[in-house]
Parts: sequence; structure tokens; C-alpha cells
Amino acid sequence: MATRSLSPSRVAQKVREHRHAVLVLARLAAKKAVQEQLRAQGVRVTLVRPAEITERAKAYLEQHPELYQQSLERALRMGLIKQHPLAIER
Repeated sequence: MATRSLSPSRVAQKVREHRHAVLVLARLAAKKAVQEQLRAQGVRVTLVRPAEITERAKAYLEQHPELYQQSLERALRMGLIKQHPLAIER
């Protein structure tokens, strides 16, 4: 019989760490996409307030939830997380 190597609180902490890594990568991808859109419109990104870019990135992320899955896959490739966050370590 397999035994769990981590306590329930440690499992919860790992899930939070994984979730945080995925959220950060998703936000960065959304921000990059917004900046690319602005550049395509001929706008100098350095002249746009960072708060406005962040606001637009939030809206972009809401419209493109697939970025979360892509970010999870990217975090796995980068070694930020060892396995899918919902997989149980034994």
C-alpha cells in the first residue's frame, strides 16, 4: 500500500506554489500580448502608463483563459514545478 510522503498541509502548500507560478506566467504572457498589440498600433509602449497596461492585460487574460493551460505547460518545461499540481505525490 502506498503512503503519502507529504502531509496534507504540505500538499496544500505545493498546490499554492504551483498555482502562483502559473498565474505569474499567465499574467506575463497577457502583458506581452497587450504590449505587442500596442506596438502594432504604432503606440510607444514606454509612453503608456504601466497601470493601463496591467488593466488591459487583466482584460486580455479574461478573454483568453487558454493562457493558464499554456502557462502550466511552460512552468513544467521550465522546471518551476515538477508535476501537474493536482497529481498526488506518493
